[in-house]
Amino acid sequence: MACKLLILRSSKSISDRLLVAGNWLGLGPSRSWTKEEAHRLARIRLDIPNTADAEWKIDIRKSTARPPLPVRSRLTRLAEDTRGRARRVFAHRGQIVPVAGGKLTLAWRTEHFLGGMRYRIDLSHPAVLAVLDESGDLAPQVRAMLRVIEETIPVQRIWLDTTESKETPRTGFAGSEHGDVAAVLDVLFNNLTVRKGLSPMLAREQLLRTEPFHNYPELVMALRAPSEREK
Repeated sequence: MACKLLILRSSKSISDRLLVAGNWLGLGPSRSWTKEEAHRLARIRLDIPNTADAEWKIDIRKSTARPPLPVRSRLTRLAEDTRGRARRVFAHRGQIVPVAGGKLTLAWRTEHFLGGMRYRIDLSHPAVLAVLDESGDLAPQVRAMLRVIEETIPVQRIWLDTTESKETPRTGFAGSEHGDVAAVLDVLFNNLTVRKGLSPMLAREQLLRTEPFHNYPELVMALRAPSEREK
């Protein structure tokens, strides 16, 4: 995982020579951070003069460095912010801001507990809620199916495949024809307007705030209820 994260250069006397290739220089709140796929988009550039070699513990080969104690806490805070932003970009690569604003309804949520964390399907997601509302006597079977999906997410396999291929798995209809997305949208739009009684405008606004349809605003805005088609 080639993450170029903290880069040191000398701005004087060595003609902007790269001293230390990207790494976290031993920084970290409790233990030193390591190179991770989720943070490989992070970049921080540090320019230091050659007169600071002793303070930064630059070795004779100009290959290692250690930040001075007075600046370590500030660098750690800066790095934490940069790592956080890089992780958000990595996790939501290719997504756009919902045109209608407001909080985005995600299909998955992270649940933290004493022993760690797990991933749960958000039952308030329109696609999930629509099935639960209409499931009737099948509701226990539907919930059991959703629980099996939650408990069998191949987290390790996804992480391994992502690390080895250096590519993020395709999600959110990436690579699919717009017709495939539109077919799913039609079902959800019909449920919101006909079964839930929302106005077409409110239904479209809700879908614009729903993952992954917020990535397809043109398809959402093209949805029309029967009453609108007659006009």
